[in-house]
Amino acid sequence: MRGMRVPDWVQDTRISYDTVAVSYADMLRDALAGEPFQRGILGLFAEVLRARPAGPVADVGCGPGRISGYLREQGLDVFGIDLSPGMVEVARREHPGIRFDEGSMTALDVADGSLAGVLAWFSLIHVPDDEVPGVLAEFRRVLRPGGALLVGFHAGDGSKLKSEGYGGHPMNVYVHRRPAQRVSGWLREAGFTVEAELLHRPEPNVEGAFVFANR
Repeated sequence: MRGMRVPDWVQDTRISYDTVAVSYADMLRDALAGEPFQRGILGLFAEVLRARPAGPVADVGCGPGRISGYLREQGLDVFGIDLSPGMVEVARREHPGIRFDEGSMTALDVADGSLAGVLAWFSLIHVPDDEVPGVLAEFRRVLRPGGALLVGFHAGDGSKLKSEGYGGHPMNVYVHRRPAQRVSGWLREAGFTVEAELLHRPEPNVEGAFVFANR
């Protein structure tokens, strides 16, 4: 993005997650231990990739690296990318055996067709609707033919400004909820084959959606 104006939502997301990086990591470090459905979804993603020719897997929007660490335990050659330098710093400290890079999903510094898999685990939730197709095109560009993509996001419809979070720290990001059908439609338009849509309801009025797709 050098030489180009960085969109306001990118700047706001970077600053917000820099602000909450340490508290976010502390609050969610062991969250997967109490989430059997999420572990199962990630395990299915790992199983799909283990059945295909080996290759690197990018955890895009990796935050403090907790999901990258879990996928490494599942036998994947995973590395993380995050917009927030603060998050990358925490991830490198907590998972020293995994590579973490600073970068934006709008312009990945990854070679064409070089990845076996891409994970976007609740990292598209701050991307405006009109920017999502470009992000999905980036995911397709970096995946090799037959590569696997898993997208996790907040299900529903509508957007809400998040002005505070993770221990009361100030934030300035919009959280976008989307029906799984809409995300699947965007994926098909980007050239992906959608294999599955899953909906998880861990508590009333809270829904997570997960879409598996292939390049």
